[in-house]
Amino acid sequence: MKKSLVASAALGVLSLTLATGALAQGSGTAVCTPVDAAQVSALFDRWNNSLRTLDPDKVVANYAADGVLLPTVSNQPRTNPAEIRDYFVKFLKGEPQGKIDQRVIKIGCNVAQDVGTYTFRFKDGSTVNARYTYVYEWVNGQWLIAHHHSSAMPETRAPKS
Repeated sequence: MKKSLVASAALGVLSLTLATGALAQGSGTAVCTPVDAAQVSALFDRWNNSLRTLDPDKVVANYAADGVLLPTVSNQPRTNPAEIRDYFVKFLKGEPQGKIDQRVIKIGCNVAQDVGTYTFRFKDGSTVNARYTYVYEWVNGQWLIAHHHSSAMPETRAPKS
């Protein structure tokens, strides 16, 4: 029941963001901030570079105040900055670095999606292959993560020769 409530809440936030995020306050007129695929791609780089600092507060700064994180290596959905920070305090201990394997970027009015697969390498040499979705929204003059979902790949890949 709790999982469906969180999933429903996340979907509701995403739908509301997509439906109303483009409206100027009180005007009812769309005011869209221009962004292109290269700029959206750079948002992942910004997030990944914040991981390199090993400072959970720098990572959390990439998320909207009402952002949702469905993390790769935790079963608990993170629905506020304190919970997101708690996740990264633990996750950063492994000194993770992500690399995009493949992606699709879609751009709307004051919202952008970056969806694909990535691989994380940790200081001990281990790796995790995962699927991801980042939904960015334009908030107070900057692009922030409204929704971040990451899950380990369900199928194992054959090692590269």
